[in-house]
Amino acid sequence: MTYHVVDFEEKHQPGIVNLILPIQQLEFNVPITINDCPDLQDISSFYLKGRGNFWVALSADKVVGTIAIVALGNQQAALRKMFVHEAHRGKEKGVAQLLFDSLVSWCKKENVSEIFLGTVDSMHAAHRFYKKNSFQEITNKELPDSFPIMRVDNMYFRLKFNLI
Repeated sequence: MTYHVVDFEEKHQPGIVNLILPIQQLEFNVPITINDCPDLQDISSFYLKGRGNFWVALSADKVVGTIAIVALGNQQAALRKMFVHEAHRGKEKGVAQLLFDSLVSWCKKENVSEIFLGTVDSMHAAHRFYKKNSFQEITNKELPDSFPIMRVDNMYFRLKFNLI
């Protein structure tokens, strides 16, 4: 199977919603609807402002993964909306890594020096992925004031870049 990562376009919005909501609802038991997700209803306004961006991983033009970055100011950003469809997960498929590499490449070009993220302690596979990609676990006190803490988050990570 071939995957490629592209910048968000409005035509991807239904596929993004159809990917993310079932993962949150069924895999993570989060009782959430599209009405609870204003960012998914208007991705451009929420993610594509300032130093923000949103990418989708496609397989045969079907959305199978997402990742986004939200500008926090001061050369810092928050990683958001990293989701991969269950059938497209795993190191051998490489979708998560492809999405993350696209985000990192963009961040370096945009002179983003630090990426922060929040997650929950039960997402062990995600923690391994972040640590493999040089994220360090931090406390919530080490987050920038502008970081958008989600109510369910109880673990935080930071990735620092050495920009030249």
